[in-house]
Amino acid sequence: MKGLINLIEEKSLGTYKENVSLKTLTTYKTGGTAKLLVFPNSVDSLKEILKYIKENNIKFKVFGNGSNILASSREYDGVIIKLTNLRNFTQKGENIEVEAGYNFALLANTLSKEGYSGLEFACGIPATVGGAVYMNAGAYLSDVSKVLEKVEFLDENLELKTLENKDLSFSYRHSIFMNKDWVILKAYFKLKKDNKDEIIALINDRKRRRIESQPLEYPSAGSVFRNPEGNYAGKLIEDSNLKGFVHGGGQISDKHANFIINKNNATAEDIKYLMDLAQSTVEKNYGIKLRVEQELFNWEK
Repeated sequence: MKGLINLIEEKSLGTYKENVSLKTLTTYKTGGTAKLLVFPNSVDSLKEILKYIKENNIKFKVFGNGSNILASSREYDGVIIKLTNLRNFTQKGENIEVEAGYNFALLANTLSKEGYSGLEFACGIPATVGGAVYMNAGAYLSDVSKVLEKVEFLDENLELKTLENKDLSFSYRHSIFMNKDWVILKAYFKLKKDNKDEIIALINDRKRRRIESQPLEYPSAGSVFRNPEGNYAGKLIEDSNLKGFVHGGGQISDKHANFIINKNNATAEDIKYLMDLAQSTVEKNYGIKLRVEQELFNWEK
């Protein structure tokens, strides 16, 4: 890592921190440490950093807001890259260009309050734009794929590329980026002008219902499992008498059974135990294998 640190310092490519706790980088507030955390200050800086990483066979992972990641307690002997400095935002009426490091919920709330419709679903999603595109984030029967026009990214050879929506293999909580060694740089959205008062009323109603039905007062990463076709993961877990079940510092929420919360200094392994328990119990009781919606990071042996 010393070579990479020297490169960053010599060429002023950004800032960095060593031996960073993943608890500070994920909304579960769990995980071990990462050898190096890097904040590139531009796309060109990012390319230089990635070039060095690839040439030296260093492991790396691009993090958004860490709001859909369960990081293990193991040390990550690699580099975490945060695109926090890539957050330029340009609006030309209904056409939006926004860099990957921009806060997705902030984008959605800002544009919705200006009377632009299409991102209302995202007002409560604690992600970056890049992270939201990566996992095709969604809620309320809508998602990124419904409003995204195209994406700029660096491919595995660090060449700048653009793909249109139709070429991004979007499906439920999935995009082509999940299967590629690519780094999202910028997203282009197409919204539509609508009644501002109605948009704001819808957002406020959904916010009220989230507060009433979800354990927002505790660290979590949102819904743990995808809803099986024609059913609800939370109901299946609750009907399996697991709602409120505690293991270590983790709990299957007694407010919403498809949330696992860090209630009392839980370890990542506490959370994973509860995931596995819910999955195996529902499969035993109903013959349904729940699919984990969240990303498991640094668990491989």
